[in-house]
Amino acid sequence: MPRMTIREKASQEMATHQYTFTVVFEPLAEGAVGRNGRKVRPAKSLSPSGYQVTVPLLPGLITYGRTLGEAREMARDAIRCHLEGLRKDGEPIPDEKTTRKEKLRVALTA
Repeated sequence: MPRMTIREKASQEMATHQYTFTVVFEPLAEGAVGRNGRKVRPAKSLSPSGYQVTVPLLPGLITYGRTLGEAREMARDAIRCHLEGLRKDGEPIPDEKTTRKEKLRVALTA
């Protein structure tokens, strides 16, 4: 999974804290719902019509980009805003280094 690094600046100092999060970019199919609940126009080619972005360690953080590059920028901005909110509320910022990650296989019967 792609990983992103977010740098945060202190107001007067140039102190930098780096946070790294796993980010999931899911290609959206034609007619999928994008930002603000509006439908995304179907792409003329076989390429996806956009990307929905989620961050598993930050539940509720979902954003969208029409291109992979735009989705990355939207993700950086959304993560930064989410972290600022956590800090403002006195909540701890999750750390991927201390979380346990596993892949589970699930079978469905036909």
